[in-house]
Amino acid sequence: QVQLQAYGGGLVQAGGSLRLSCAASGRTFSSYAVGWFRQAPGKEREFVATISWSGSSTSYAASVKGRFIISRDNAKNTVYSQMNSLKPEDTAVYYCAASSVIVPTTASEYGDWGQGTLVTVSS
Repeated sequence: QVQLQAYGGGLVQAGGSLRLSCAASGRTFSSYAVGWFRQAPGKEREFVATISWSGSSTSYAASVKGRFIISRDNAKNTVYSQMNSLKPEDTAVYYCAASSVIVPTTASEYGDWGQGTLVTVSS
């Protein structure tokens, strides 16, 4: 089991950038893929990006591809999401989660979830 905590959210203007971090505890963190999901008010949780345990494979939702970059530092037990060119429609609570699947892109493939961090993008 991996314990996760997302942080780094905040208020930013459209076109701006934010970097989210997902800090994990547990000696086996480097064995897990980690993904980012988001949930906007009144909407279902949706996949944003994922990174394999080694960092060699990534996958992005079409809505963020080219703007968001997911990375990880296993020595620091942390996964990052660099979010650039933010849009008002990126406003949501962002969650990180861990999975034993190599490149998981659906919520059902993730077993451990952290508390979310709110990102608000103003127009």
